[in-house]
Amino acid sequence: MARDDLSGRERAALFALLSQARKVPNQELKELIGFPLVGPERRRLNNRKYVESEKQGRSFAHELTDAGWHWCAEELAAVPAGRETSLERAHYLVFGVFARYMSANELSLADVFSDSSDPRRDDRPAVGDGMDMAARVEAGYRALAPASGEFVKLLDLRLRLADIARGDLDSVLALMFTKQRINLIPESHQQSLSTADRESALRIGGEYKHLISIG
Repeated sequence: MARDDLSGRERAALFALLSQARKVPNQELKELIGFPLVGPERRRLNNRKYVESEKQGRSFAHELTDAGWHWCAEELAAVPAGRETSLERAHYLVFGVFARYMSANELSLADVFSDSSDPRRDDRPAVGDGMDMAARVEAGYRALAPASGEFVKLLDLRLRLADIARGDLDSVLALMFTKQRINLIPESHQQSLSTADRESALRIGGEYKHLISIG
């Protein structure tokens, strides 16, 4: 089971945050799983660096960190230790099937869970059916980068590939990142980001990526 010996409630909070893949206020978390993340449970997950909590008014909103996403990925493949209820043990049997399916298909949690409420996503139809979008991503990057491996802004790449629907481009970028065909990182100097830079970011693993490189 969990290497961290987390309680059932703490594990439930982590998986609930994974399912939403965004910042979740305590009131909404309570509606999802029956309790808010507060007190020692919140501090424990904060101290383990699995969850970031932000004060909003008199309450908190929570979001998985990269470490939290990693914990969830490992926990899906974990073997119950014998202390769980029958329902929990059954859930972990299903988790194991899910984990094996993702491994066999070279998928990550970021391919499965996304923030469906993100207003930057859209449902426009794809343009250029049958076109290898991964090849277009690489060609667009090569046209922008001064040399292989140099980082360029996702904003600039999106502008170059403006005919591809936002959702379709996000999907191919996420897949290429998962298969390690590209590297995506956040901008280290967040204060330098323009509004357009922020709106062009791709959210993967609980954080926004602003820069892309291809070796």
